[in-house]
Amino acid sequence: MRRMKWLKAVLIVITLLLPLTALARGIDPIVSTDWLQKNLKNTKLVVVDLRKVEDYQASHIPGAVNVFYGSWAIKAGTLLNELPAIDDLADVIGGAGIDKNSLVVLVGKTEKVPEQFDMTRVAWTLKYMGVPNVAILSGGYTQWVRENKPLSLDVVKAKAKPFKAVVNKGLFVDKAFVISKVGKATILDTRAPAFYEGKEKLEFVPKTGRIKGAVNLPVGQLYTAEGLYKTKAELAVLAEKAVGKDLNKEIIAYCDTGKTCTGWTFILTEMFGYKDVKVYDGSFMEYAADPNAPMEP
Repeated sequence: MRRMKWLKAVLIVITLLLPLTALARGIDPIVSTDWLQKNLKNTKLVVVDLRKVEDYQASHIPGAVNVFYGSWAIKAGTLLNELPAIDDLADVIGGAGIDKNSLVVLVGKTEKVPEQFDMTRVAWTLKYMGVPNVAILSGGYTQWVRENKPLSLDVVKAKAKPFKAVVNKGLFVDKAFVISKVGKATILDTRAPAFYEGKEKLEFVPKTGRIKGAVNLPVGQLYTAEGLYKTKAELAVLAEKAVGKDLNKEIIAYCDTGKTCTGWTFILTEMFGYKDVKVYDGSFMEYAADPNAPMEP
């Protein structure tokens, strides 16, 4: 009898730990400049600088390889920041020296709002392609320089590795899918409140408004005034207020082009363990052009 009770207790503990095991990562989703400096010699580490070639050549983090953001997100027709073909992405990933065992740290600029999200859009794309251990440098290259961390002028040529994609197809969705989920899934508008409320729009977006039933969680709330990520506790309060605590609920995030919304999707999945978060790749730029798509106000 005692043995049976003991076995039951062990099984309960294992069951409770399984979700934590599933969420285990080889690297934290957000890393600091101090952490990166201490780990630069880790043989599994691949630091990917997403800035333009001329910026990279002017100076970069020692050992970083340069893969410009435009290699990861392309213009497709009139739409901006769309997924390249899977084979093309696989070539980019393998060419950067990344494989399934790599610990990837993404580095970009943070001076301008759109630039802050180069890192998260690429992180989400790597997750889509089946790369499990991806992190973002908090504050990016901007913070690295601000702290007078070491810089290099040596152009690094990555040792290419064969990469076979294991595509997580549900991470990106199209307009038809979004329309089918209006009133069913939690649709997350990550734009600034003035855009969500229909008071403003970007020049290339056809009209003001939002997807019907969408809730608002602006990406600007992710950061401190210095451009660093807020604490996990602060981010948790913001996330739970917008989407609730149910980690299994279906969430579809959008912005204007499918880039900045990855700021919250990456945090929701990789930091907090929400299991069903999707990015609407065409986002509001595409959605607002359809007169039949359900909108408000």
